[in-house]
Amino acid sequence: MNSESLCIALCQMSPVWLNKEATTQKILTYLQQAAAKEAELAVFGEALLPGYPFWVELTDGARFNSDVQKALYAHYVREAVSIEAGDLDVICAEAKKLKLAIYLGTIERGKNRGNHSVYCSLVYINQQGEIQSVHRKLMPTYEERLVWAQGDGHGLVVHPLKNFTLGGLNCWENWLPMPRASLYAQGENVHIAVWPGNVRNTIDITRFIAMESRSYVVSVSGLMGRKHIPDSIPYADVIRKNAPKWMGNGGSCLAAPDGSWMIEPIPVEEGVFTAIIHLENVLRERQNLDVSGHYSRPDVLQLSVDRQRQQVANFSDED
Repeated sequence: MNSESLCIALCQMSPVWLNKEATTQKILTYLQQAAAKEAELAVFGEALLPGYPFWVELTDGARFNSDVQKALYAHYVREAVSIEAGDLDVICAEAKKLKLAIYLGTIERGKNRGNHSVYCSLVYINQQGEIQSVHRKLMPTYEERLVWAQGDGHGLVVHPLKNFTLGGLNCWENWLPMPRASLYAQGENVHIAVWPGNVRNTIDITRFIAMESRSYVVSVSGLMGRKHIPDSIPYADVIRKNAPKWMGNGGSCLAAPDGSWMIEPIPVEEGVFTAIIHLENVLRERQNLDVSGHYSRPDVLQLSVDRQRQQVANFSDED
């Protein structure tokens, strides 16, 4: 395949919910399936490793000093990803072995923020198996704020892959004009949008972003049903009793730069779904609209982005 074509794998799977090790092993099998289909980029859903906090709205999550919420949060922190501790090393090694770039939604323990708070982080791993960025979700949505800490602008970066320029956002961040604009300004032409699941989230925004940016838009969701709630987590019986059949029903899809579907939203089904994209189609659609180029007015409107990693203390040690 030439440098202006790219095979993308949409990896729609359920986690082994709130189990980091088992979910990692499942991710590895999906990477192997993607590579077998000659994919060069594999994308997974939001918070997939080790899973989205679906329990919050099912267990009276806003009740203060709740033993239920404390027990579940403690379990979640233990199963969260510590990049510094090497929790993604096996995935990075597989990426290198398969020559496969990866966007992966994780729950990250913030070592630089005390190591007890968790962030919804989108990690990009290149084809050499190197972590290139960790984007912490800027603003958790609604009940997510009871579990996740606020992120920062450090991960608002783009990455080259062949002749394409990739960027990504988590879930409802994709509705925010300014984070999108920050990626457009860096030359993004393949936009990665990751979601915990549900067709209702992906069916409209995916095509809208494609038409706005004249980029390919890859929306990848997870899956999560009542049957995926394991007995091993705290209060599993309570969560299962209150859970609908599907908390996240998928909806992974791919839109072309003109807003047309290449892969329509896929409900319920687990699997690896691939498509080949071509840079030529981006260039054709930018002819009449380029929101950071010839259709912009930087003399009137500009965006300022702080990409420093936030931390509460800076230490200067004397020798």
